[in-house]
Amino acid sequence: MMRSMYSAVSGLKAHQTRMDVIGNNIANVNTVAYKSQSMTFSEVFYQTTQIASGPNAETGKGGTNAMQIGLGSSVGSISTAISSEGGSERTDNAFDLKIGGSSFFIVNSAGNTFFTRAGNFKVDESGALVTTGGANVMGWQVDESGNAKRDLVSKLYVNSPDVAYTSPERTSSVTVTGNLNAGSKDTSTTTINFYDSLGNSYQATVNLVYAGVQGDNTQYTIEPVSVSKNGKPTDLTFTASAPLSFNTLTGLADASNSDIKLTFSNNGTASDAIEGVDLRVIGESETSPVLTMDASGITMFSEKTNLNGLGKGKAVGKMTSVGVDSSGYIVASYSNGVTKNIGQIAVASFSNPEGLQKEGDNLYSATLNSGTFDGIGQDVTEGDGSISSGVLEMSNVDLSSEFTNLITTQRGYQANSRIITVSDTLLEELINLKR
Repeated sequence: MMRSMYSAVSGLKAHQTRMDVIGNNIANVNTVAYKSQSMTFSEVFYQTTQIASGPNAETGKGGTNAMQIGLGSSVGSISTAISSEGGSERTDNAFDLKIGGSSFFIVNSAGNTFFTRAGNFKVDESGALVTTGGANVMGWQVDESGNAKRDLVSKLYVNSPDVAYTSPERTSSVTVTGNLNAGSKDTSTTTINFYDSLGNSYQATVNLVYAGVQGDNTQYTIEPVSVSKNGKPTDLTFTASAPLSFNTLTGLADASNSDIKLTFSNNGTASDAIEGVDLRVIGESETSPVLTMDASGITMFSEKTNLNGLGKGKAVGKMTSVGVDSSGYIVASYSNGVTKNIGQIAVASFSNPEGLQKEGDNLYSATLNSGTFDGIGQDVTEGDGSISSGVLEMSNVDLSSEFTNLITTQRGYQANSRIITVSDTLLEELINLKR
């Protein structure tokens, strides 16, 4: 049989493989973060019919080259353009994420670790961040200050009982600002707003009653009117440790106004009878709930009275929104104005990313030639990248190149098929010699 037929068959197989690669690229032209592949050909074994010889001075003959007959082609390599970043597609979905740079998201499916560039993530029933195939997005948990604890990566949650609420912040001091009309001796009323350790909201209405002039100072006593809790009346009352005092000549508050104690009680009883422990722990003493009032910002000028009292505490916060910043931090916003980090997405980098093995579902796995994953990962900003929210990486398939390769592959396949046809014709002529 003729060697050319077998060479052509190998050429057909190799070109068919290249056509498979091209077809897969075109099929994934709109796949999120798909990395195109390319194939190269390699020649195969040669049959040597004459070896090379060197010049022979004794015989006077010159050297001759080897004579070899090739036996076809094969697939030399199928490489992935994994370092070529695809374009950006805007989606405005908070959990559609795009990595700028060469790193990969870390995901875990059924206990196996994979890597992906496709950031079209979703939130499952448990509140975990997952891929469309259900693999958990991995990263680092955060400490009380919101800083990532860079340990072994674990599942990240964006909506779970642990992060659905943020703790209230009790009020330990209140600040009253504004002006008391210097020309009036009428009683002025203001409201002080504060919170207890359970997040209950209180409003204490107080009267500032003109108490006369002593030397260079004008004084006002602080008298309680009512205290409401979450908008409902209570039996709470309080006493003030000192009156308000103002310099009659300058209209400025006396220094003593910055540290006035409001001691709360329930029908005159301090300690445990005060509405339970929620209000009792507002102050500095377990048995005497106290608020420190700073009234040093009040003036006594010849302007209309306008007062405002506000504490620095916060109510219980319910999560209102969540997103991802450029460093991969998952940031939650709460109804009480608190914003805090609840996790950070970690990424992985490889010394040879082209050595990663495709596993389907836009996933890759590490191989001996890609480099290993240490189980911890790194911050995306430590390398050359960042994370964009509301954006996806598109496929890096270049259709113009693919169609050009499609034409050359088709012609190569046709040419190899013609070799088989012509070889068959030659064999037919050989068989006809017997006639």
